[in-house]
Amino acid sequence: MVLADAAYDSNRLRKVIADKGAIAVIPNNPSRARKHKVNKHLYAQRHLVECCFSKLKQFRRVATRYEKTAKNYLAVVTIAATILWLR
Repeated sequence: MVLADAAYDSNRLRKVIADKGAIAVIPNNPSRARKHKVNKHLYAQRHLVECCFSKLKQFRRVATRYEKTAKNYLAVVTIAATILWLR
């Protein structure tokens, strides 16, 4: 499943997701003529991911991205996630 915000509601993205064999859980853009069904229960799970990112961004090194390489940034995010998990 791919959980996304209404800003990512496009036919092209929905097709790519379907081609990969996943289910798109994306609410309809208000200007969309053809409406798609949205599973409200699954979309509510997106809130958990948003909360996790919010907590990770409380760590200054994560929020400001001081690390220059992806490898080092991943290490900082891993350390921050471990600290949150241990709390």
